[in-house]
Amino acid sequence: MIYKTLIAVCAMLALTGVSVAAGDAKAGKAKAVNCAGCHGLNGNSTNPAWPKLAGQHAGFIAKQLADFKSGKTRSDPLMAGQVANLSQQDMDDLGAYFASQTGSQGAADEKLAVAGAKLYRGGNKKKGVAACIACHGPTGAGNPAAKFPKLSGQHAAYVEKAMKDFRSGNRSNDMNKMMRNIAEKMSDKEIKAVASYISGLH
Repeated sequence: MIYKTLIAVCAMLALTGVSVAAGDAKAGKAKAVNCAGCHGLNGNSTNPAWPKLAGQHAGFIAKQLADFKSGKTRSDPLMAGQVANLSQQDMDDLGAYFASQTGSQGAADEKLAVAGAKLYRGGNKKKGVAACIACHGPTGAGNPAAKFPKLSGQHAAYVEKAMKDFRSGNRSNDMNKMMRNIAEKMSDKEIKAVASYISGLH
């Protein structure tokens, strides 16, 4: 039942026609200089602890920046300082710039790939864990209209941290607790496996 409900919700959100923020990629490029130290000038971070932003959906990036700025549903001391003086237009411009960049590919750990693929594509019915593919797609491309992020190629270490943050409640900016409800049912081993698989998706 949980699978049918989740798929229905994802489909509904995909068809809502949510408007995409009107960001200016050229303006965003100039503003992205401040992001380069951690995320790389073109959004392909080399540190696995910091997410790749290149190729990520513009609306998703703008939302995360806004959430960091409010500090209510997502907080990080380093990001708080970076977003403190950003306007909504700044956030939209940064989103547009990073969305226009090409993301680098990652690689899955072969030892974790089979278990990760099983979880990503089929979930875990016994534990009520929905398949990631329902919202993030077969190649991890995500859903820009629903602000479901692109996952393909993302650093495994970052995905693992994000999942654990949802599980612990340290991050709560997921709509209708979708990610928290999934992550709280997953073991560390399952999270590590699916994070590795996601890194190799393309």
